[in-house]
Amino acid sequence: MTRPPASLTLARLREALVTVLDELPGTVRTEYRLVGTAAALLHGVQLPAADVDLLVRTRAIVDAFGAALSSFPCLDAPSWLPHTRQYYANYEVGGVEVGISTVEVESDLDTIETFGRGPWERFVLLPCGPHAVPAVALELRLITELYRNRPDRYRPLIEFMRGKGFDLDLIRRGMIVAGLPGSMQDEITGQLG
Repeated sequence: MTRPPASLTLARLREALVTVLDELPGTVRTEYRLVGTAAALLHGVQLPAADVDLLVRTRAIVDAFGAALSSFPCLDAPSWLPHTRQYYANYEVGGVEVGISTVEVESDLDTIETFGRGPWERFVLLPCGPHAVPAVALELRLITELYRNRPDRYRPLIEFMRGKGFDLDLIRRGMIVAGLPGSMQDEITGQLG
């Protein structure tokens, strides 16, 4: 799939999220986590973001989102993606791509952004219009960007976290789980101060 350019602003993100959440039945509104660069953007980190990624626990919740968003253009109908082990759907909401997916990987880890305990235990409720959006903790987003070796994404995260605070133990454990070289782990720990 071709990715949209990284042009998502905080205002457009909030507008898209409010529109999506206004459409959802109340029982589904708490059954997701905002992940990816959009989560960092909603936290207040200035970094390139292109779309909205919502993680859910079950395929039924993906389908519930799909039903709620049926009046919006469907870019990818809900379907199983075996190569990524995701049940995934994608919609265009006010010109913003909004993807909803499971990530079906068995794990008890708390250091991964999209599976295991991490996204469900390590999140922050952030205000977004009349809603409180459960966005993954920035530590999990940082670990993902370090693993992907995307300095244009992890440097703004580090700078932001230095001013706001962070869980250094979680980041260290996450870097080890991600298999980052010791020299990179030392460099990042030093940058975090």
